Amino acid sequence: MAATWYSITVEVVSGHGQTFWPRPGRMIAASRAHTFQQLAESIDTAFARWDPAHLHSFKFADDTLIGPIDRGWDDTEEGTLASSKTKLSRLKLGEQFVYEFDFGDEWLHICTVAPKKVDPWFDFGYAPTQPFVYFGWGTIPDQYGRRWNGDDGWDEDEDENPMPENPHRTDLPPLMPWWGPGADRYPD
Repeated sequence: MAATWYSITVEVVSGHGQTFWPRPGRMIAASRAHTFQQLAESIDTAFARWDPAHLHSFKFADDTLIGPIDRGWDDTEEGTLASSKTKLSRLKLGEQFVYEFDFGDEWLHICTVAPKKVDPWFDFGYAPTQPFVYFGWGTIPDQYGRRWNGDDGWDEDEDENPMPENPHRTDLPPLMPWWGPGADRYPD
């Protein structure tokens, strides 16, 4: 099979009021036949977005916008192309564009199409039906800024919702030798 898939590097620039450096990133392989909706879903999965019910858009240097206009939301800009119908074949090698997820928290990503295409069978050993992540780096920020179970994601409420004290694995069942009541002999 010829090299017909794109390799797209996606890095989180900012979101939920934070700017990230170094930027966490993922490399996604995607076919020219995949849609921008499929790419959006792959990006959201790659960055552990567990609440995907938010709008998204892709913005290009020529001001082209691609988003979910076919769902009937009122805040879609006129002239936006449907992400469920627009194919990735419109991308150019080396092109950069922006992906935005959740217009309220403005998760902005810089996306860069590699200068060469990839062959999924040769490079990865398979060709799935959806765009897929094949490499990544960095710590994935929580979609709502939550740092532990029960955190509401707002630092100013820390006094009302303090971070729990680290139990140093003593709270875990003794399924591993260093878990359970004797865990304190293995410092964190």
